[in-house]
Amino acid sequence: MHTHHAIDYIEFTVSDLAVAKTFYAAAFGWQFNDYGPEYAGIQGEGREVGGLHRTSELRKGGPLVVLYSDDLAASLAAVRSAGGTIAKNPFSFPG
Repeated sequence: MHTHHAIDYIEFTVSDLAVAKTFYAAAFGWQFNDYGPEYAGIQGEGREVGGLHRTSELRKGGPLVVLYSDDLAASLAAVRSAGGTIAKNPFSFPG
Protein backbone atom coordinates (compact mmCIF):
# COMPACT_ATOMS: atom_id res chain seq x y z
CA MET A 1 0.00 0.00 0.00
CA HIS A 2 1.29 3.43 -0.91
CA THR A 3 0.30 6.60 0.95
CA HIS A 4 0.13 10.01 -0.74
CA HIS A 5 3.05 12.27 0.31
CA ALA A 6 4.53 9.64 2.62
CA ILE A 7 8.02 8.16 2.49
CA ASP A 8 7.62 5.21 0.14
CA TYR A 9 11.22 3.98 -0.06
CA ILE A 10 14.47 4.93 1.64
CA GLU A 11 17.97 3.90 0.61
CA PHE A 12 21.06 4.08 2.80
CA THR A 13 24.56 4.08 1.34
CA VAL A 14 26.97 1.91 3.33
CA SER A 15 30.62 0.93 3.05
CA ASP A 16 30.17 -2.63 4.35
CA LEU A 17 26.90 -4.34 3.45
CA ALA A 18 27.32 -7.30 5.83
CA VAL A 19 28.10 -5.06 8.81
CA ALA A 20 25.18 -2.75 8.00
CA LYS A 21 22.75 -5.66 7.66
CA THR A 22 23.92 -7.09 10.99
CA PHE A 23 23.52 -3.71 12.71
CA TYR A 24 20.03 -2.90 11.36
CA ALA A 25 18.80 -6.45 12.00
CA ALA A 26 20.01 -6.30 15.62
CA ALA A 27 18.89 -2.71 16.29
CA PHE A 28 15.51 -2.71 14.53
CA GLY A 29 14.72 -6.30 13.58
CA TRP A 30 14.93 -5.50 9.87
CA GLN A 31 15.01 -8.33 7.34
CA PHE A 32 16.64 -8.15 3.93
CA ASN A 33 16.38 -9.47 0.41
CA ASP A 34 19.84 -9.76 -1.13
CA TYR A 35 20.42 -8.60 -4.71
CA GLY A 36 24.10 -9.48 -4.89
CA PRO A 37 27.17 -8.02 -3.17
CA GLU A 38 26.16 -4.38 -3.72
CA TYR A 39 22.51 -4.17 -2.60
CA ALA A 40 20.10 -5.53 0.00
CA GLY A 41 16.43 -4.59 0.04
CA ILE A 42 14.77 -3.76 3.36
CA GLN A 43 11.62 -5.82 3.77
CA GLY A 44 8.48 -4.19 5.13
CA GLU A 45 4.90 -5.34 5.51
CA GLY A 46 4.07 -6.97 2.19
CA ARG A 47 6.66 -5.09 0.13
CA GLU A 48 10.18 -3.73 -0.01
CA VAL A 49 10.43 -0.35 1.73
CA GLY A 50 14.08 0.52 1.28
CA GLY A 51 17.56 -0.71 0.71
CA LEU A 52 21.20 -0.71 1.66
CA HIS A 53 23.52 0.20 -1.21
CA ARG A 54 27.21 -0.65 -0.82
CA THR A 55 29.75 1.71 -2.31
CA SER A 56 33.43 2.36 -1.74
CA GLU A 57 32.90 6.13 -1.98
CA LEU A 58 30.57 7.51 0.67
CA ARG A 59 29.25 10.98 -0.15
CA LYS A 60 28.14 13.78 2.10
CA GLY A 61 24.40 14.03 2.57
CA GLY A 62 21.68 11.79 3.78
CA PRO A 63 19.83 8.78 2.47
CA LEU A 64 17.89 8.65 -0.79
CA VAL A 65 14.24 9.24 0.12
CA VAL A 66 11.44 8.40 -2.33
CA LEU A 67 8.09 10.04 -1.64
CA TYR A 68 4.88 8.66 -3.13
CA SER A 69 2.36 10.93 -4.84
CA ASP A 70 -1.08 10.21 -6.25
CA ASP A 71 -0.66 13.31 -8.44
CA LEU A 72 2.97 14.06 -9.23
CA ALA A 73 2.30 17.27 -11.17
CA ALA A 74 0.31 18.69 -8.25
CA SER A 75 3.02 17.65 -5.77
CA LEU A 76 5.72 19.37 -7.84
CA ALA A 77 3.58 22.50 -8.05
CA ALA A 78 3.05 22.43 -4.27
CA VAL A 79 6.81 22.17 -3.65
CA ARG A 80 7.48 25.14 -5.94
CA SER A 81 4.59 27.12 -4.43
CA ALA A 82 6.03 26.55 -0.96
CA GLY A 83 9.35 28.03 -2.11
CA GLY A 84 11.15 24.77 -2.84
CA THR A 85 13.19 23.94 -5.88
CA ILE A 86 13.35 20.71 -7.82
CA ALA A 87 17.01 19.64 -7.99
CA LYS A 88 16.32 16.65 -10.26
CA ASN A 89 13.21 16.11 -12.34
CA PRO A 90 11.13 13.03 -11.54
CA PHE A 91 12.16 9.80 -13.26
CA SER A 92 10.81 6.30 -13.54
CA PHE A 93 11.62 4.11 -10.56
CA PRO A 94 11.23 0.31 -10.54
CA GLY A 95 8.13 -0.81 -8.66
